[in-house]
Amino acid sequence: MTGHGADDAEEESGFDPGKRLVTPPIHPLPPLRDVIARHGLSANRALGQNFLFDLNLTGRIARSAGPLDAGSIIEIGPGPGGLTRALLDHGAREVIVIERDRRFQPILAEIAAAYPGRLHIIDGDALKVDAAKLGQAPRRIVANLPYNVATPLLLAWLDSGTAFTSLTLMFQKEVADRLIAKPRTKDYGRLSIATQWRAEVKRLFDVPPRAFTPPPKVTSTVVQLIPRAEPLYPADAEMLEKVAAAAFGQRRKMLRQSLRQVSPQAEEVLVATGIAPTARGEELSIEEFCKLARAFKARRAPGAATAPL
Repeated sequence: MTGHGADDAEEESGFDPGKRLVTPPIHPLPPLRDVIARHGLSANRALGQNFLFDLNLTGRIARSAGPLDAGSIIEIGPGPGGLTRALLDHGAREVIVIERDRRFQPILAEIAAAYPGRLHIIDGDALKVDAAKLGQAPRRIVANLPYNVATPLLLAWLDSGTAFTSLTLMFQKEVADRLIAKPRTKDYGRLSIATQWRAEVKRLFDVPPRAFTPPPKVTSTVVQLIPRAEPLYPADAEMLEKVAAAAFGQRRKMLRQSLRQVSPQAEEVLVATGIAPTARGEELSIEEFCKLARAFKARRAPGAATAPL
């Protein structure tokens, strides 16, 4: 692992002592550093790439995502395949990887050959691939997400409901903080509401910059999300997003002002739902945001006796 003395001998030695590989490759694969050097590759910052070489970390992520021996594991942006190897070594029945950078296709093909019939490679952009239709249930997504597309990917997957059994994902720590934030904290906002409304969210562990090559400027965090069978509270998704966006667009504004973007009758709606018009977005629970979304949605219904939004 770059930055704190890890070397290829460590990479070849396997995972943590006592945690034996479940299904090793049919022939040994060279250390990732050797593979990268042989192909003359480097991380593409424009694609948000950072290579994770540390086998203890990739193994820990794979184990956190388990069990892996049923259904399909979907990985986004595998790059040279460090996490891919870990998933296969830890017993994944089928791993489907989506990689848009064609430089890594030969490396991924080598891994596929070492684990016959268990690794399937899709050459494409994850933002344009419907992962909910890939492989077999139970589907689990496991990925060190490219920083520049992490949030839109997550929201798209959560829109798929229970198509995925779990999502075990690495984000920038500041994004992870927003995913799990509670009301009345600085990190609580639109992303907190959109995520927690649809899924149970748990922080697993942090990963320091030195674990990557090249090291990013920020700490990363692995988070696990379990999609809910039904959203936490009833609400129209589009209206809930609209209300949250207005409430947090200017965090210091009172809701009677900020929610006028949603409806000129914002203060009336707040009073009717029992929410103080002088409150700010960060003070409201997800349940209260859903209550507001339902109230605003009702005013848009045909025949509603109020001015249009």
